[in-house]
Amino acid sequence: MNVIPLLDVRRGGPVAHTRARVAAAVALRELCLAPIPRWSRDVCLSSIDHIAAKWLRSSVSTYGEDLRDVARILGFPGALTLNMSYLFACTTSAAPGPNGAPLLRRSLDWPFDGLGRCVEIAWQSGPAGDFYNVTWPGAVGVLSAMAPGRFCAVINQAPMRRRTRGLIGLPYDAMLNLGNALMREDGWPPDHLLRLAFETCESFEDAIALLSREPLARPALFTLTGTRPDEMAVVERTEREALVLRGHATVANDWQMPRQGWNGRMGLENNEARKAAMRGFAPGGPAFRWAVPPVLNATTRLVVEMSAAGAGDLRARGYEAASWNSLPTPATRDFHLRDAAPALAA
Repeated sequence: MNVIPLLDVRRGGPVAHTRARVAAAVALRELCLAPIPRWSRDVCLSSIDHIAAKWLRSSVSTYGEDLRDVARILGFPGALTLNMSYLFACTTSAAPGPNGAPLLRRSLDWPFDGLGRCVEIAWQSGPAGDFYNVTWPGAVGVLSAMAPGRFCAVINQAPMRRRTRGLIGLPYDAMLNLGNALMREDGWPPDHLLRLAFETCESFEDAIALLSREPLARPALFTLTGTRPDEMAVVERTEREALVLRGHATVANDWQMPRQGWNGRMGLENNEARKAAMRGFAPGGPAFRWAVPPVLNATTRLVVEMSAAGAGDLRARGYEAASWNSLPTPATRDFHLRDAAPALAA
């Protein structure tokens, strides 16, 4: 099994990470895109890269230049496209840990091979301090990260805005939502905004304020934990509105309370089953004992446990599946920050 590397990129951030791990980024691209015929891959990705680049120029994101630098370093079609793609499904829990401090647990489900075996931990920094980003070489944003003494946060994909009913109208709504995001919205990509929070927010409350205030390019669900027992929250975001729900929470891919005109990703039954399963495992005991079906499913590529209390702690494990309908198995050894960080510092 692969070892999840920890890289010190406090100087240079994702651009330095990419420059140091070009071969790993190329390998990840080949694994992710293996199902696409080679004869059509570069043509399609070049066209989508062009659309993504045009959208970034109108976005308020301050990380557009980082993404362009990453694309130049890697030098292959798809660097922009893969960055602008979005996670498929996730299950997240914010609950008190064994020591009373909040513990954030998350699975990330994404139907791309390679994301489990190629996951890396980037030790990054910003004006507010250091943080540990569970990421991949070539990625510019943040999906799951921990800032010691400040907060942890993750993103889940939000429900889908529906204008029609039934399966027949699903492709229409999906294309319309994508078109609105690319042609009309100039807000932050959610993963870029979460990176901004880790770089600039000095506290749990600062992060909630930023994630609630800034415009988004598309809806997202942010789950955060701080260092005190009462610091747990979900920020449910549409492009311009935010609802902050405080306290112990379990999140899948729907609003905590259903809203008219929105469909949860993966379906109501699937979301509720994953949430119920996660709630059934109290924090404590062996790491990742909650990573079982239905939380663990054919598209699960990553599981993470983290706490920002004290010096902070983070565990991660990558998964890969043998086939599209089989349960995945661990593709990496378990990463534990408390074991890896001293070796890196030395």
